[in-house]
Amino acid sequence: MVNIYISRFVSFIFCPLLEGKSPSPLWDKLVFNKIKAKLGGRIRFLSSGASPLSPDVLDFLKICFGCRIVEGYGMTETSCVISSMEEGDNLSGHVGSPNPACEIKLVDVPEMNYTSDDQPYPRGEICVRGPIVFQGYYKDKVQTREVLDEDGWLHTGDIGLWLSEGRLKIIDRKKNIFKLAQGEYIAPEKIENVYAKCKFIAQCFIYGDSLNSSLVAIVSVDHDILKAWAASEGIK
Repeated sequence: MVNIYISRFVSFIFCPLLEGKSPSPLWDKLVFNKIKAKLGGRIRFLSSGASPLSPDVLDFLKICFGCRIVEGYGMTETSCVISSMEEGDNLSGHVGSPNPACEIKLVDVPEMNYTSDDQPYPRGEICVRGPIVFQGYYKDKVQTREVLDEDGWLHTGDIGLWLSEGRLKIIDRKKNIFKLAQGEYIAPEKIENVYAKCKFIAQCFIYGDSLNSSLVAIVSVDHDILKAWAASEGIK
């Protein structure tokens, strides 16, 4: 019975939101106006363009602040904006449609099983071309050739998929590097190699994603060395 009431409450709050309306004047007066007041009470627009926001967090912010919140995607190499959510788009969990100043295509990454024939949505590495794309890294032709191909496409290293109505969603990274929720870039292999120098560790695996702010390490110990150390310390 409690779950039914919770479900009805969530529907009551979210349904108007999905239609582009304010969640509820009653709840604004009782709860959300106090939250809005923390930022001055006059916010009309918020944008996010670093690590992706989870749909739950984005919807929660929309309810709390009662304003338009736009999520976008970009890189320093593309003068920032590659795509952004359009006016009136109330669906969360994507980074919007392409910036009119660029083209976007998805290139197959067969080694990761991402292809344009994937169902229900085409998937692949996000590539960008247009006047917003940089000309290359300063005095670094090698790295420039790694990211810019002969046709002027910038290979971002991000894996995306096309949702309905031209919406782009980021789902993975091609390169072994990822960004945490606070925007920090992590190279897991470097951390794994540091841990592997410890004589007690046989194997180490580091994992993280852009929706969380900390990493997780799975460590397998070397039992023989651990037993020998324990014996030397008088531990049975």
